[in-house]
Amino acid sequence: MTDRPNTPLLDRVARPADLKQFSDAELIRLAHEVRNETVSAVSVTGGHLGAGLGVVELTVALHAVFDTPRDKIIWDVGHQCYPHKILTERRDRIRTLRQKDGLSGFTKRSESPYDPFGAAHSSTSISAALGFAVARDLGGVPPEGAGDAIAVIGDGSMSAGMAYEAMNNAGHLGKRLIVILNDNEMSIAPPVGAMSSYLSRLYAEEPFQELKAAAKGAVSLLPEPFREGAKRAKDMLKGMAVGGTLFEQLGFSYLGPIDGHDMDQLLPVLRTVKQRATGPILIHVLTKKGKGYGPAEKARDKGHGVSKFNVVTGEQKKAPSNAPSYTSVFAQSLLEEAARDDKICAITAAMPDGTGLNLFAERYPSRCFDVGIAEQHGVTFSAALAAGGMKPFCAMYSTFLQRGYDQVVHDVAIQRLPVRFAIDRAGLVGADGATHAGAFDVAYLANLPGFVVMAAADEAELKHMVATAAAHDDGPIAFRFPRGEGKGVDMPERGTPLEIGKGRIIAEGSRVAILSFGTRLAEVEAAAEALSAKGITPTIADARFAKPLDRDMILDLAANHEALITIEEGAVGGFGSHVAQLLSDEGVFDHGLKYRSMVLPDIFIDQASPADMYAVAGMNAEHIEAKVLDVLGIAQIGQQTA
Repeated sequence: MTDRPNTPLLDRVARPADLKQFSDAELIRLAHEVRNETVSAVSVTGGHLGAGLGVVELTVALHAVFDTPRDKIIWDVGHQCYPHKILTERRDRIRTLRQKDGLSGFTKRSESPYDPFGAAHSSTSISAALGFAVARDLGGVPPEGAGDAIAVIGDGSMSAGMAYEAMNNAGHLGKRLIVILNDNEMSIAPPVGAMSSYLSRLYAEEPFQELKAAAKGAVSLLPEPFREGAKRAKDMLKGMAVGGTLFEQLGFSYLGPIDGHDMDQLLPVLRTVKQRATGPILIHVLTKKGKGYGPAEKARDKGHGVSKFNVVTGEQKKAPSNAPSYTSVFAQSLLEEAARDDKICAITAAMPDGTGLNLFAERYPSRCFDVGIAEQHGVTFSAALAAGGMKPFCAMYSTFLQRGYDQVVHDVAIQRLPVRFAIDRAGLVGADGATHAGAFDVAYLANLPGFVVMAAADEAELKHMVATAAAHDDGPIAFRFPRGEGKGVDMPERGTPLEIGKGRIIAEGSRVAILSFGTRLAEVEAAAEALSAKGITPTIADARFAKPLDRDMILDLAANHEALITIEEGAVGGFGSHVAQLLSDEGVFDHGLKYRSMVLPDIFIDQASPADMYAVAGMNAEHIEAKVLDVLGIAQIGQQTA
């Protein structure tokens, strides 16, 4: 196709082993071609652009020096792996990224032997690489063989404690292990915290830009005659604010910082490390997110996540909005509540833009806290803010809050502290796939004593739930909402606190009642409209609360209908299970009620559009209609037998 970039060297690469044929000068040109191919592919699919562009040279150098898949390259988070996928026998499918039945936007074990460890959350790579290294030394033989283990971790991911837990263990064990700190100054949001400041000091004076100087940080790698001089030079640096002292204290040899876009630095360093490393070593590489593509370099987030775009201009092709996004409604509602109550504060874990809290940070900077990629700390920090008399809103994606679950139990729930959890990306989220699906939060929160758990059916309900959480001081409370646009309903001037544990009847009907929890309510209403043409008029109710349940409403629905169907955007064990427990405890099943619960299936659903994913889950309007007909014993047209 004429819109594809010209890639004569890349066209000769079917697998990483083919990189061995190229000279260093050709590898530099190859990196340029890989960058162009990455931009071209993401312009078609959308996805994470800036992260991959920042590691193009590093990716080419790693595959040129090491022997994958025998050597294991483990990409932290994995959103920077598009160049890696281009070089590892997947170029022919690279324009299916994040599409239904296409390549994952992250590393994925089931997709390729070149992805030894799947990821989409941060800070797991060093732990995984250490596991591979120990397995290798214990005689473990994976199908591709056992070689070096190389973790590539970003500076943003180094704000999570798990990275240090792994480094501490690796330093203790002393196994040959290679960690590459990809220091790009720009994770999703500008990185925060003392580690970011420490790394900034390291490269502010660019102390080690040449291989000769870099080797001072890892004396053991040098030939014997040079070691004594290098050791003296290294000792001179002790106590200064530059150098890898922190990492060396953890038991790592330290090399860097080096320019991650300069192949003349990368290739010799990687070759030296491959030849001479014995124990754990950290290579500190400086890169720039979005490197080499002007529109990404100029973007505030360096092109972190983009929709389809024009390669020449960088202009993204975003569909026009018909309604405000749930995230923006949450953000605006919280701003309004904070204007009335100076005790309200907001906490997020490296996702200020994704959760909408960037607006809060601009208006109330002293009351907004981005704790970095540190959900465990963020939850406990929020708990103590509550104990200290503040009204904290802890805003995290459902899938990221999972990382802080012990803190939710131990530090929040047991102490009955009024932390307000704003849970974004509830339900199935589309192109990010199973790793980012908010499938489990209802189940893992509603089983905790004293927790209030809500789900918004539309954007107006979300505004009321923000007000409800702001007014709730008797223990922890959570409300969940999905990614994407609202329904376009009329918005109230001001959010009004809801009565805790009270649902609402949307439509009165007969025979069957459908009890919805969350935004499947729109699909329930569409199903009811189709059913009305068949002479069936369901009662529709919006539960609002999974805990505490509206006992009176649910028992009334059970008493006055033949059948009761619940539906929720979550896994088994959540809202429907709590309803079933109530009905069981009250003896309702003793009297013949037909009860069904529609939940996400017991599988991880691969990326597609949300509508397609819910089709796989069997939770769209047509599936709800079919469930009603089935429970009432009515055969659908086309299924009747003669």
